[in-house]
Amino acid sequence: MKNEKPGIVFGVSVAIVVALVAVGALAPAFLQEVSSTGLSWVTGNFSWFYMLVTTALVFVCLFLGIGPYRKIKLGKKDEQPQYTFFTWLGLIFAAGMGVGLVFWGTAEPILHYINPPPGYEAETEEAARAALMYSVFHWSLQPWGVYAVVGLTIAFFKFRKERPGLISHAFYPLLGDRVEGGIGKFLNIIAIIATAIGVATTFGLSAMQVSGGVSEVFDVPNNNISQLIIIAIITVLFMTSALSGVNKGIRYLSIGNLVIATVLLIAVLSLGPTAFLLESFTTALGSYLNNYLDLSLSLAPHSDGQWYGEWTIFFWAWGIAWAPYVGMFVARVSRGRTIQEFIFGVLIVPAVLGAVWFVVFGGTALDMQMNGVADIAGQTEGNEELALFLMLQNLPAGMILSILGLLLITIFFITSADSASYVLSVLSSKGTLSPGKFVRLVWGGLISGTAAVLLLSGGLEALRSVAIIAALPFSLVILLMVASLLKGLHNEE
Repeated sequence: MKNEKPGIVFGVSVAIVVALVAVGALAPAFLQEVSSTGLSWVTGNFSWFYMLVTTALVFVCLFLGIGPYRKIKLGKKDEQPQYTFFTWLGLIFAAGMGVGLVFWGTAEPILHYINPPPGYEAETEEAARAALMYSVFHWSLQPWGVYAVVGLTIAFFKFRKERPGLISHAFYPLLGDRVEGGIGKFLNIIAIIATAIGVATTFGLSAMQVSGGVSEVFDVPNNNISQLIIIAIITVLFMTSALSGVNKGIRYLSIGNLVIATVLLIAVLSLGPTAFLLESFTTALGSYLNNYLDLSLSLAPHSDGQWYGEWTIFFWAWGIAWAPYVGMFVARVSRGRTIQEFIFGVLIVPAVLGAVWFVVFGGTALDMQMNGVADIAGQTEGNEELALFLMLQNLPAGMILSILGLLLITIFFITSADSASYVLSVLSSKGTLSPGKFVRLVWGGLISGTAAVLLLSGGLEALRSVAIIAALPFSLVILLMVASLLKGLHNEE
């Protein structure tokens, strides 16, 4: 199936996204008020639900990875994987958490240190240990469990059952031919809107980080003009990559970025407080595993739950909102893998690498802060995008490391936007894995245009809140996907 013409799903989705952007641009205060009210209501009443859902999905993944269905292939029985393991991991990170790891890897631990979870005193050794433990918790099993379930379900029905690569067709065992009708179109439109809004807001935040990094490294202004210039340059680059296809543009950029990330990680580990970081990794990982269920299910209902709402629930809802995009792309590049390989590569490996990343980058910043080398916390609060560069500049060869960090962010920026435009095009082109260039150009332009407009109007945070609110109904969709997948797998026996 090649170059399907866009239909009603494409038209309706584009119209809704444009309408939301128009409200954010013309009435940012109104959108902020409505979205903040909605977000407070959702987090105040359904935090427990987010905690249960994300934890349950991790255990579903573990069951699939070691249970009776583990040897089933995502494709024909004798089919081999399309990509090598290293390339596959690079593609997964390009679509998944690359931007998030770079943005929050230094900022989150240092912010937890000065504003720790309930029960810890700020700016103490206990707060530092808790900062790393909670950062590892937020970026390990739970978010990847959500992505893995969605990706595995789509891949199973696409490559094993030869259904179209759409969210709706993951429900075929439950809905039958009704996935072709109004219900199916509705599910796909919801997935497209959540993806478009989530990616566009992240695009804007990434532009802020690149602009902040350029400002720190090269002493140029960090303002709306520089951010818009960066968006324009990135748009040209990712559009060029997008039109070359997954097997060229995204593939080569992803491999290059995995290499750069590895080099930067080793450099910070070697030039930073190596012994402290290795001890911190062991301690953080041990604390995470030892307290896993308590971390996963605790919301401190008898105390102030604001911290959990601002951090844990925010990340869980954001991960669910991103699930259609990341899951769809992960499914696209996983043909030929067994379910066991898929769970290992999409759940376990990213969880471990995420833990290493946060301990190395966040731990180095904490060591600098605690020993008076630099006041990273003071400069990061309210300017999270600067944290990485503030830390790198206080290491030997800081300028070189900062330039390497800028390159890493920029390529993650390009690959995330590239893969997002691809996923949006697939979802709005009846599931074809080769969507037309026109559709990809429209979605690419809409993503970058949305980010630019909302940066200027101040509506970026409001639109991000809309995406998080949308995570509530989509979490129900994911639970139904689990039921559909298990029914499909049972029929394989």
